[in-house]
Amino acid sequence: MAGKFNMAPNKVPMPERDPKERARCFQEVAMGYTPEQAREEATRCLHCKAKPCVSGCPVGVPIPDFIAAVAAGDFLQAYDIIRTTNSLPAVCGRVCPQENQCEGKCVRGKKGEPVAIGRLERFVADYAREHGYTGKQETAEPNGKRVAIVGGGPAGLTCAGDLARLGYQVTVFEAFQVAGGVLMYGIPEFRLPKTIVQQEIQSLKDAGVDIQPDMVIGKILSVDELMESGYDAVFIGSGAGLPRFMNIPGEGLVGVCSANEYLTRINLMHGYDPKYATPVIQSKAVAVVGGGNVAMDAARSALRMGAEHVYIVYRRSEAEMPARLEEVHHAKEEGVEFQNLCNPVEILGDENGRVNGLKCIRMELGEPDESGRRRPVAIPDSEFVLDVDTVIMAIGTSPNPLISGTTKGLDTNRWGCLVVNEEMATTKDKVYAGGDAVTGAATVILAMGAGKTAAVSIDEVLRGKA
Repeated sequence: MAGKFNMAPNKVPMPERDPKERARCFQEVAMGYTPEQAREEATRCLHCKAKPCVSGCPVGVPIPDFIAAVAAGDFLQAYDIIRTTNSLPAVCGRVCPQENQCEGKCVRGKKGEPVAIGRLERFVADYAREHGYTGKQETAEPNGKRVAIVGGGPAGLTCAGDLARLGYQVTVFEAFQVAGGVLMYGIPEFRLPKTIVQQEIQSLKDAGVDIQPDMVIGKILSVDELMESGYDAVFIGSGAGLPRFMNIPGEGLVGVCSANEYLTRINLMHGYDPKYATPVIQSKAVAVVGGGNVAMDAARSALRMGAEHVYIVYRRSEAEMPARLEEVHHAKEEGVEFQNLCNPVEILGDENGRVNGLKCIRMELGEPDESGRRRPVAIPDSEFVLDVDTVIMAIGTSPNPLISGTTKGLDTNRWGCLVVNEEMATTKDKVYAGGDAVTGAATVILAMGAGKTAAVSIDEVLRGKA
């Protein structure tokens, strides 16, 4: 065991399954720290007075405090510390982009690697779960007020959990048969086991949150009807489930689908399990268009579903790729082939209307565009064809217009996202929103941060403090 401060420049490595083994199964890739590894990594924390890591966390986890508990071997205390601000620690420890947030602010990262905050959070949450510890459930006395949460994804669940602890009667209306949102239908089993998601959700139920599945708000009930039925406020965290396409020739061919549909069939509908009769396209060669985490999830899932060749087709270079570095690394290890600086121009089909190729053009980077990244520019006469039978579009999603289209007074921007102020209040009185329904497709932890902000705002308004 290291001394008071372990000045090793690099993180304690995370044990992982062998790439050849994991590329053909849906078991979790990262296997987690042992208690000894967790304590060793925890001693790398310098416990800076300024706590810059906390400022990088959208939900404000007291990071140095929980890490100190880990270093002392008090893992259950560490869990209680995390749970003071984070309702889903086992999820966040697995899927948060820590390199751009808490770890990106870590002082240790200036000379070497930052402290492995995400790995430690995951360890603590897993340790508590494996030892049957559900944490200290401190909730206020019921205050008699009711809040409706539309959508059981990260934003909605976080808002629900925080309000329940404040004494509100909270009901989550979830469109699917199970809550979890993108945690259930989007992120694959090998990155985020679904049993873990449901165990995290169970802790919210134990805290008093009522979850109503198969409730499509905007169709079965409207937001106005929720308010009329006695809810004092509504939070909309319905996500961004409307896929985008490129509008290029051939997108109507058999063998073209969105990553949203592909991943939902595999994850939520257990398409990877032969016991379920879920129809999932069977492919030999797959092109996934896009460079984000969803593209990596789709590509790595396609390998596990039996594809012999899987390509990532991305119009910029790898340096501009928005996916987490870890996800890109894992995809390469597993055999995904990267076609960077390429842009699809046409999907080709055979006489039966099925995909048999993807025509692309080579790109080069020009001047920066509004995103701050260099704009990709087509190179004349550089077209080539990828021999594929499936094309999966992973170029982003937008909010479903169902709720905005059925709710008067609820403004949206030109991308269909709900308009909110800094307190997450929409243009409709007592209606709040957050997560992908407001930002478009973003990260789990940013959605959770929005849910926390909305919970504070709702509480202040309903208690007459605002």
